[in-house]
Amino acid sequence: MLEHGGQIRQAALRFGIPPEDWLDLSTGINPLGWPVPAIPPECWRRLPDSDDGLMEAVCRYYGCRSALAVAGSQAAIQALPSLRPPCRVGLLAPTYAEHALAWTRGGHHVVSFASAEIEARLDRLDVLVLVNPNNPTGERFPVETLRAWHRRLTARGGWLVVDEAFMDATPEESLAAHAGAEGLVVLRSLGKFFGLAGARVGFVLAWPELLVRLNETLGPWPVAHPARHVARLALADETWQVDERRRLVGDSMRLDELLGGHGLSPAGGIALFQWVKCERALAIRDELAQTGILVRCFDSPLGLRFGLPGGEAEWVRLGQALRGVS
Repeated sequence: MLEHGGQIRQAALRFGIPPEDWLDLSTGINPLGWPVPAIPPECWRRLPDSDDGLMEAVCRYYGCRSALAVAGSQAAIQALPSLRPPCRVGLLAPTYAEHALAWTRGGHHVVSFASAEIEARLDRLDVLVLVNPNNPTGERFPVETLRAWHRRLTARGGWLVVDEAFMDATPEESLAAHAGAEGLVVLRSLGKFFGLAGARVGFVLAWPELLVRLNETLGPWPVAHPARHVARLALADETWQVDERRRLVGDSMRLDELLGGHGLSPAGGIALFQWVKCERALAIRDELAQTGILVRCFDSPLGLRFGLPGGEAEWVRLGQALRGVS
């Protein structure tokens, strides 16, 4: 299995710091996520009901015409390659590594390249998979550019798969409203912006025929009843969403300035994380870990991804730790 952020217990064992004493900035998950209310007891006693209003809330929130709830977007990432015969698949480098792993395991020929190479390579691909905004670099792709690439791919029976796990803070940049078109697959998740990673709720926005095939592949009840209940309420809470987008923009700017003030100016970033290219990435990660702060390190290219601190005490703690490594 690939390495991911959030491995607090492993870090605790390695550095001898109890799990409860860590500040986890390794995941890009909103540290002040949507406030989950008490869950009705019947959610635990009954199987999920497909007519519970969740999909109506999904279509309103994303502005899409058809969608399928899945056990986190990871479930879709692993299942989508089985829905095509072996073909040529292009991905960015670096990006969320589970995509390349899933398509490779599915028997496809996977190639990785920089975003500047997409135009030249597109007509030799059957599937283009992008994370937008990209993880970990924060690179973004304009809607019209993506739509043009989608048209070129579908003219040859190809797909454009766009993972929008970090898109909720900038919904105007989303392809969700166009996801009913054949050949366009958009993946969304409640894990990052809503801070509901533990609920394991994601959505596939695509044309109906593909959703039917994916649903048959995943089987019945892919999302638990309590998780569906929480997802429906969170997606309908427009007041919280508006306020949270505003707060996250401010906190992201604050993190950018804090890192830059300690010689770690970000090379990219979004509302939920900042990306720092740094030759000393491994050493800085370990120095921060010795103070009980976990950040995500990448090796190609060498860099660090910093998630947002939560309350003011966490901001102060990060600032103090950075003074010791800059």
